[in-house]
Amino acid sequence: MAADPIDFWFTMGSTYSYLSVMRLRELEQSTGIRFRWRPFHLLVILEEMKHIPFADKPAKCAYMWRDIERRAAMYGVPVSLPVPYPARQSIVANLVAIVGMRQGWGIDFVRAAYRRWFQLGQETGSEPNLSESLRDIGQEPQSVLALANAAETTNALRAETELAKQLGIFGSPTFVVGRELFWGDDRLADAVNWYRRGQLGPAAEMSRPATTRRNTQTTTSLDIPEPDSLGG
Repeated sequence: MAADPIDFWFTMGSTYSYLSVMRLRELEQSTGIRFRWRPFHLLVILEEMKHIPFADKPAKCAYMWRDIERRAAMYGVPVSLPVPYPARQSIVANLVAIVGMRQGWGIDFVRAAYRRWFQLGQETGSEPNLSESLRDIGQEPQSVLALANAAETTNALRAETELAKQLGIFGSPTFVVGRELFWGDDRLADAVNWYRRGQLGPAAEMSRPATTRRNTQTTTSLDIPEPDSLGG
């Protein structure tokens, strides 16, 4: 097994990242694998690529909502769709996530903000999502938002975004194991298998700790082979 955690690169305006955000904590507990959460501002990379997924594409957007709905049901993740999209102020949520990762409450904020976006319909990065998500996790919105707007935080987000670009990341979520990139929530099983063995393997093994895997298989929401990623 690799020594370093799996890097989980995500941007707060990504729809498919919701599915990963709501599953990683359970996956860490069931496998013993650690994930390092890395917020970045994907929109900068997409604009350079002249590609904004789903925006002004009604048929593709309708498919996205149905696909997320199906996959959320498969995972047992609550969802109420559609939600406000695109998220116009996702950069603010990314900045708050940067502050939170440094102070130790970032993962809780990301989960709270995504929960409010995908379960209550409150657009991420905007009010009331921002302040209410911070209150949900015991943080004072005014002081946190002041830190989020500081030049140091802006520079940190810019640096993470530049590093993501250098790694070849072009979508969210992306899982990085060593030099290998796995784009999309539906590539999470592949990332876990590569982390364990340095190669791909059956998705059914993802939910088992490396020290207790057996030849028998059980079917869970983490066991189902997945189709090509959209990785919003």
